[in-house]
Amino acid sequence: IVIGHLIGCGLFFLVGLIGAKSEKTAMESVKIAFGEKGAIIFTFLNILQLIGWTAVMISQGAGASSEVFSSNSTNMWSIIIGILIIIWILIGIKNLEKINIISMSVLFILTLILSFNIFKGTSFEKTGGLSFGQAIELSIAMPLSWLPLIGDYTKDAKNPFEGTLTASLVYFFASIWMYIIGMSAAGFSGSSSISQIMLKAGLGSIALIIVIFSTVTTTFLDAYSGGVSCKSLFKNISEKWAALIVTIIGIALAIFFDTGQFENFLYLIGSVFAPMASVQIVDYFLIKNKKINSDFDFINIISWAIGFIIYRIFLK
Repeated sequence: IVIGHLIGCGLFFLVGLIGAKSEKTAMESVKIAFGEKGAIIFTFLNILQLIGWTAVMISQGAGASSEVFSSNSTNMWSIIIGILIIIWILIGIKNLEKINIISMSVLFILTLILSFNIFKGTSFEKTGGLSFGQAIELSIAMPLSWLPLIGDYTKDAKNPFEGTLTASLVYFFASIWMYIIGMSAAGFSGSSSISQIMLKAGLGSIALIIVIFSTVTTTFLDAYSGGVSCKSLFKNISEKWAALIVTIIGIALAIFFDTGQFENFLYLIGSVFAPMASVQIVDYFLIKNKKINSDFDFINIISWAIGFIIYRIFLK
């Protein structure tokens, strides 16, 4: 868990710093490395990724909420969670500061309670196994999934280095904590279902608050960044309205499709963004290219393609 997060959050920090220093959104900063038109493919794939993540998060949140109530009302919960995300978007990211402080504080306290209940458990069951390499890969995967989004938030940092470092360290420690809770909880309860884990930990209705608030606050970021990416493709579109469209499509996918099949698609998207970030980092910090110089940067695009192929080979 720690090794994976050191690798993933190292990339997270460097990509976030590019956005902070250039004061560009994540997909706008991609244009520095790949050119004005060369970045279009990454922007398009990022929008697809964010729609996919929105659907998966809504589906998982709805499934867990339904389990907490021991009902088959997954579709109803998908709509409820989707509406809450839409409300978050309509309030707007600049007006959300106080609401987010309250919701994240509540989540923090509830997670402390969950941690205490899990770690005081005496029994521990083996629930399966991973190889060392698989465990590292899964630990890298989550910070990696934020690479095409982090610049949307660090671009507004008053102090680029300190702002990005703070975001990276907070993500590093919080995500490690979540992974340790997940690993321990699975052993404690003998289940990988988060709702079952919370119920066995004696959280009851508190579990529902954790599931819904964590789903809404995280998925809002996916939907909002989807809107930001749409704006970099279509200049006249509103970020807020594009984010609403991303959310509505996500709700529909969560209701009408088995979002489990989206996970392989999301792994494919991940293999796009790891080499993309690597090329960006080398281009910006080592070659010291700080501005958009052309429509296509063919050397960087070829470098990315080689990285993509190697990544797919290594996955096997």
